[in-house]
Amino acid sequence: MKTLKKHVILFDAECPMCEFYTNAFVKTGMLESTGRIAYQDFPTETCPMLDKERAVNEIALVNQETGEVTYGVASLLQVIGTSFPFFMPLFTFKPFIWLMSKVYAFISYNRRVIIPAKVSSSSTAVQPTFKLSYRVAYLMFTWFLTSLILTSYAKLLSPLTPLGDANREYFICGGQILFQGLVIILVKPHKVWDYLGNMMTVSFAGALLLLPIILLSNLISLSPLLCTAWFLLVAGMMLLAHIRRVGLLNLSWVMSLTWVLYRVIILILILI
Repeated sequence: MKTLKKHVILFDAECPMCEFYTNAFVKTGMLESTGRIAYQDFPTETCPMLDKERAVNEIALVNQETGEVTYGVASLLQVIGTSFPFFMPLFTFKPFIWLMSKVYAFISYNRRVIIPAKVSSSSTAVQPTFKLSYRVAYLMFTWFLTSLILTSYAKLLSPLTPLGDANREYFICGGQILFQGLVIILVKPHKVWDYLGNMMTVSFAGALLLLPIILLSNLISLSPLLCTAWFLLVAGMMLLAHIRRVGLLNLSWVMSLTWVLYRVIILILILI
């Protein structure tokens, strides 16, 4: 595997996801040991061509010999393509580049609600740009997949909980977005999109934890009691994750209280 030399990739030190994968590039030898640095610590005077505001949103790769800078998915494809040259024909295929640029932007503009950032209160660094279109897309994406998984899992809970129609989980999950959206607007309206993004990450993560049971149920027969117990365990982990994220956002405990309240109301309605 070939190492991309004389290049430095600039990552967001306040983004655990960015720190993880750029560190993986170094650990696996795709970049040199000095091939990564936080853009918060990068002296801009050493590279006049760097657009630091763009680098906040699209990870920058700086050629230390020429000063040339690439951004976003182009940076990642250059690193990967150097180490795995057999991918280069694909990486030069324009439809693939277009698709990957959209996927990259979808993740990048939502990265701080996918994995919460540890932002210092004294930080003066430029913060990532907020794009409403990508946040709405993220909410729709997580709403659909979470509802789809819950629809499958609901069958495993019967007859302990009544089965609803095919659209029940979609309405329940969408209803929580609207319910909590109203609450956060009343509590801290300027954090509505940050909170909803974090809330739906918790919901999506919880749904993913249900997948092993769904897959296992296709191989062996599982009792509804066991499936219910696992569901309650996952719900407990989701509550803890929700409380943690609410704390990171410096929001009131009211947000977690209403999050639980909505689910209790829905459970009562289902049972009756």
